[in-house]
Amino acid sequence: MNTHHNTLHLIICLLAVAFLSLSLSAQVTDRVLLTDYQLSPEDKGNLSVEIDNTLFFKNNEFDGFFLKGYSLPGLWIQPKLVYNAMSNLKLEIGAHALLYRGAYKYPNYAYNDISLWKGNQYQKGAHIVPFVRAQVAFKNLNIVLGNIYGGQNHALIEPLYNPELNLTADPEAGVQLLYDRPRFHLDLWLNWESFIFTKDTHQEAFTVGLTTQTLLNEPTSKWHFYVPLQVVGQHRGGEDLVDNNRPVSTLINGAVGIGATRNINRKWLKLIQLEADFLGYYQQSGNLWPYNKGLGGYLRSTVELRDDFLINAGYFVCKDFISLFGSPYFGAVSMTDDKLTFENPQTVSLTAEYYRTFAKHYGLGAKVEVYYSMPGYMKYTDGRRLKGSNSTSFSFGVYLRVNPSFLLKKFN
Repeated sequence: MNTHHNTLHLIICLLAVAFLSLSLSAQVTDRVLLTDYQLSPEDKGNLSVEIDNTLFFKNNEFDGFFLKGYSLPGLWIQPKLVYNAMSNLKLEIGAHALLYRGAYKYPNYAYNDISLWKGNQYQKGAHIVPFVRAQVAFKNLNIVLGNIYGGQNHALIEPLYNPELNLTADPEAGVQLLYDRPRFHLDLWLNWESFIFTKDTHQEAFTVGLTTQTLLNEPTSKWHFYVPLQVVGQHRGGEDLVDNNRPVSTLINGAVGIGATRNINRKWLKLIQLEADFLGYYQQSGNLWPYNKGLGGYLRSTVELRDDFLINAGYFVCKDFISLFGSPYFGAVSMTDDKLTFENPQTVSLTAEYYRTFAKHYGLGAKVEVYYSMPGYMKYTDGRRLKGSNSTSFSFGVYLRVNPSFLLKKFN
């Protein structure tokens, strides 16, 4: 009883602090790594070389039953040739390379379930994939083929997408529709992650996603209200598999919420925001995960101090919820023991973020995260049911993005 009282007290205290706080859809890595997809008519005819580069160091001191700790010292670099053929047509071609300090061999394809997909193929020196994008813009609609505007640009909440993937995952590739109106934004995409040929032994895999943001009034109003909707689904299968006993799987995550922002616009206090999200999980086919469906709730808030400092807090609770791409702290399965699941786990998070942009696509970010995880009762596949102990984990990351562009020629 005393432990329960202390846990409840901690939750109340953190959320009280956080109520001096939104979670803005962009976290610190998002603000540093966010890419503007709107085309500029002034760039018509420009042929340029761009070198997009992010250097990062992230140290995860994780404890407990959810996830083991690790560090990420490295960088990704994306040199490309960019041609604005018309005022509404942009073409890009280049490469994306990921490098970890001290690493000499990399899986050929990254990076979720790599051991199941193509774990026997490697590259030396760096992990390199081609980068090709074609974008056509209409009045309110952008159509993107090839490498899409993924990761941070989808603005998914953390239980659905771990921001760390902005640093480690391959650029998403497929097709994307981006639709914008004054009070409505839609992002619909397909990311083809694993292609198969005849007699391949790995699984075909692709992800389909949809996010919308509906503004109920003007964002500059004293009180601003909005409704986010997010759906992510992944399919793994293929008709030509041989020597492979993995079944076809279709997994779906979804979230719908309501948010309120109080715009203050003072020197040391810009805004306060609170958002509540209701989450769902569904395993439509296959047996990849131990649960076929689950639910979750996520309450998050942020205070924006000045224009470059955020304090975020959140509270998550779920029943049999599993996230496809989110942090393991927002789910009911362990990443340290594949025989372990949790009954009604809870997580309280608190983060402090600093970001500073120097120019378009030039920025510095730093982030400290604390997770207080409460696994509740733990269930093992052998039938054991034990009371799990609460634990505190933290991480710290620094990020620097530079994106120089060199004009080679302007065609009439």
